[in-house]
Amino acid sequence: MLIVSMDTVNAFRMRTAIKLLATLLAQAGLITAALVITAPPALAAEAPPDSTDLTGIKQQLAEQAKALAEQQRQLAADMKVLEAHKRALNESQRRLDALQKQLGMAPDDRRADTTDLLVSGGQSTGGSQESATVDVGTLFAQPTILTPKGTVVFEPSLQYSFSSSDRVSIVGYSILPALVIGLIDVRSVNRSTWVAAADVRYGLTNRLEVEAKIPYVYRNDDTLSRPIDLQASAASRLFSASGNGLGDIELAARYQLNLPKGDDPFYIAGLRLKTRTGTDAFDVPYLSDVNSAQAFGTFQTELPTGSGFYTLQPSLSAVLPADPAVFFGGISYLWNIKRDVNKVVAGSYIGQVDPGDGIDINLGMGLALNERSSFSVGYEHTWIGKTKVDSTSAATEISSQLASLLVGYSYRLNKTTNLNLSIGAGLTSDTPNTQITLRVPIRF
Repeated sequence: MLIVSMDTVNAFRMRTAIKLLATLLAQAGLITAALVITAPPALAAEAPPDSTDLTGIKQQLAEQAKALAEQQRQLAADMKVLEAHKRALNESQRRLDALQKQLGMAPDDRRADTTDLLVSGGQSTGGSQESATVDVGTLFAQPTILTPKGTVVFEPSLQYSFSSSDRVSIVGYSILPALVIGLIDVRSVNRSTWVAAADVRYGLTNRLEVEAKIPYVYRNDDTLSRPIDLQASAASRLFSASGNGLGDIELAARYQLNLPKGDDPFYIAGLRLKTRTGTDAFDVPYLSDVNSAQAFGTFQTELPTGSGFYTLQPSLSAVLPADPAVFFGGISYLWNIKRDVNKVVAGSYIGQVDPGDGIDINLGMGLALNERSSFSVGYEHTWIGKTKVDSTSAATEISSQLASLLVGYSYRLNKTTNLNLSIGAGLTSDTPNTQITLRVPIRF
């Protein structure tokens, strides 16, 4: 029987473990060597680069850093320009919003295309048929409102004017400042005129509109004449005359010149042609009765409804929004084209007649009271030159000056209809004493 002690077993186990560990270490060494031999270049140990390669890399990095800095500077400059444009756009939008608020427009009535601004008393009309505008420029004959593209505005109007004048004519000799020998003729004339008109405007583009106006005129003159003969008294006599019919048809076009920036005003150029479709003073009958002519002088038995001359009127107007008001004004030149009458009128032959040209200046201010109504006040002054007959002005011919102070009120009935009322007071003897105009512009 073989007997093995525990020490012998333990020693054997120890030697076996050592041999196994050695085998494993040997195998591990072979694997590591293989990994080192088969490793890719990126994982294998590399030789340190020389100084020439390091210098080239540093130079490339410096150039790239310089290019990046230049791009950053250019980007900063572009951002500044963009911010300036953004501020200008915000300022323009602020002025536009303020003007819309002044004129009673809802904020969502603004047209999507803001590159073409349309002036309506100085505001963008939004280019929508549903936009609700309040007209602050209803005082003068030439409106400051432009019609949106594709929109028709029909504006019926009724105007009444009244004027009165007194005239004293002395036919005789004055031998002393207080002594006159002859006939003194005292006349008082009251003149009433009604003009009903149909005005149609159409927007060809967002900045160009055309207009046609057809008036119907009714006139009535009452003349009270009292010839005073220093030798014997004379009774007063009343002479009345009237006339009615088609007036002078007018055609016009207006164009917005600029797209304002910042606090710049809107500029609008216009051209108006007034025809002579109405009955003129050279076609109406005059007093034919000798006794009546001696008593009253030369009078028209039927009053004319037109001027008898073609008139071309170029104009330039400006609208300046200044919260909470809108300022507007303009200047125009009235070219009254001469005409060869070549007929006998009231017993006298009349050849070529050249009426005096005129210059018209107006200015005013509009203020929105609320979203539906606005108030306006303005002043208009017109200079009319002397009339020439056969290239010669009469010795007694004088130029005329017409001046009026006007106030107006506008009320928006709904989104398409406004009610405009203006009242004018004459400031010179040649201007009607009172002038009342009612307009109802309707948008389609």
